Amino acid sequence: MSPAPFPYKLVATDLDGTLLRGDDTVSERTREALAAATAAGAAHIIVTGRAVPWTRHVLDDLGYKGIAVCGQGAQVYDAGAHRLLTSVTLDRQLAGLALSKLEAEVGPLALAASRDGVDGEVLFGPGYQVQEGLPALYLEDTAAVWTAPLNKLYIQHPELDDDQLVKVARVTVGSLVDVVMAGPGIVEILPLGLTKATGLSLAARRLGVKAAETIAFGDMPNDIPMFGWAARGVAMANAHPELKAVADEVTTSNEEDGIAVVLERLMGAA
Repeated sequence: MSPAPFPYKLVATDLDGTLLRGDDTVSERTREALAAATAAGAAHIIVTGRAVPWTRHVLDDLGYKGIAVCGQGAQVYDAGAHRLLTSVTLDRQLAGLALSKLEAEVGPLALAASRDGVDGEVLFGPGYQVQEGLPALYLEDTAAVWTAPLNKLYIQHPELDDDQLVKVARVTVGSLVDVVMAGPGIVEILPLGLTKATGLSLAARRLGVKAAETIAFGDMPNDIPMFGWAARGVAMANAHPELKAVADEVTTSNEEDGIAVVLERLMGAA
């Protein structure tokens, strides 16, 4: 008996903690499973919170030539052509107001910001801990953050953990901006209403694929809207409890080929 056809036309994968292992590589097993899914007629889209400048080198290393959704849904990027197809920016006046209101509530925050564009720099100020290995420009005076279009702000608090900071930020400024947790130490301020689902729906439309034909993989709360949009959401074993709570399935971890485990099963290879 021949295996059943692959049931999805689109495989959407988060990057950090999902497609990538801890050393920023993709296992050969996962590469082969994704290649088999695409050979069966599905498209693969990477959907990441990283802006294009922090994503481009990873995509190039993977030999990825398709569309990627970057910047938490703000940017739809053609990896093969190295160009932006769409980009949404953060209203800087509104973001400044939100930051002021939040600091009035919790005290001073360490700040970083992602500038718009394929070559947009990530700027960070005093006290902000940048993820190791990612390029960023230090600013002693964070006033310079506001001088060019931005996709998002990153905030850290000296005492509140990520969950606590997100909770108080949503209560305090949730009517002005969106606040998401994208990874350990990565709490972001975004344009109101912008999510990974926003960018994924735009990218899928370009490919002629519907939400009902999509399976999505992720590990953090910022993947919740993507799971809500896709027909099936698969959380990694290492995922945040909030994402596991809304997932249709929990697979093995990113270190244990969690994406491949599911794709192989769907293709009848496991």
